[in-house]
Amino acid sequence: MSKIIKAHSLTGRITDGLMLDSFKAVKRNRGAAGIDKVSIKMFEANLADNLRALMRDLKTGSFQPHPLRRHLIPKNETEFRPLGIPAVRDRVAQEVVRRLLNPIFEPLFHPSSFGFRQKRNCHMAIEAALELHDLGFGWVVDADIKGFFDNLSHRIIMQSVAERVADGNILDLVEKFLTSGVMDGGVFKPTSIGTPQGGVISPLLANIVLNYLDWQLHHAGYRFVRYADDFVVLCSTPLQAKEALAFVQQVLEQRLQLQLSLEKTKVTSYGKGYSFLGFILSRRSRRMRPKSLKKFKDKIREITCRKHNLDSALVEELNRVIRGTAQYFATWFFTARHSFNRLDCWIRMRLRCMKIKVKSRWHHLKLQNKVFDRLGLLRLEAFLLVARDRKSRYRPSSGAITAGSPGA
Repeated sequence: MSKIIKAHSLTGRITDGLMLDSFKAVKRNRGAAGIDKVSIKMFEANLADNLRALMRDLKTGSFQPHPLRRHLIPKNETEFRPLGIPAVRDRVAQEVVRRLLNPIFEPLFHPSSFGFRQKRNCHMAIEAALELHDLGFGWVVDADIKGFFDNLSHRIIMQSVAERVADGNILDLVEKFLTSGVMDGGVFKPTSIGTPQGGVISPLLANIVLNYLDWQLHHAGYRFVRYADDFVVLCSTPLQAKEALAFVQQVLEQRLQLQLSLEKTKVTSYGKGYSFLGFILSRRSRRMRPKSLKKFKDKIREITCRKHNLDSALVEELNRVIRGTAQYFATWFFTARHSFNRLDCWIRMRLRCMKIKVKSRWHHLKLQNKVFDRLGLLRLEAFLLVARDRKSRYRPSSGAITAGSPGA
């Protein structure tokens, strides 16, 4: 067994250029102010001095992050997902450490891992899954890790990072990010477990920990696709799928101290279909999952309230929602064109109700589609046609992505 070569002297790589690039990355991602109420714009007003002071603290080991600001976002009708929002200064510090660690761990990640990695995205993960289905892997372990980010062990995170990093100052910084605590309703709460959703470095730490699961699956001969904590194991037979589920459960519980959600984890088939990264994937169709569809329609309802005025500003706001949804779901593998057509009709119906104030089957005669075209209203179906045309021109007829290969 070859000796593991660890990375030393990472602190010495913290330079003025790295600090500035890290701030620019934080600025691109926008985001709200943290507990100190300092916004990105305020931090940038005295950028040179702020970055210089931060670099000094990072290199001397005197850096102390602020507690995170707790913010809840709706997960469904009854549940909320807790986000921890770091101060801008702390986000820059996390980005600095992330940029130092990422080149060390990126070559170690499994090819079937697609989440939060450069030149990889959700669509590539779905394409890899579809490629495996075409190869005959028709049974699916649809796995869900129970409270993944909230239950990640700090000890396991630190052990996983320390396997490849020998710079004590960088390891101390990672630990400080994990244990910075959170302010919830004006009350400080320590964080002894988990990595905050909303932290810049959290996705990388998640990939570092789950990389162990990836290679265990690989060595056991299983095919899988993972995007962060959302993953599926694809098998040839129902028996193999049940064995894979037991294997995943064993690795998570015994080595990573994580558990599968019994309510959300199941063995199913490609014929019946399953939910993955916002899509329902099945042998018959690839479409939006009901939860994604409901979220989209709720946004449209909020914008097209009848008491609002139908004008160019409203259409522009509507177009942002349509464009965001279409850019994700309007792909070459999406098959439910009729659902996009129905959604386009439904959106125009709501706009007609705004203008005429009542609902009638003859509204299209009073406010024809060309009126909306003149207003610049986008159509979901048009995005899909463009995606299919692009696929026919640039994508080979047979699958070019094979999970488990570097291009997967």
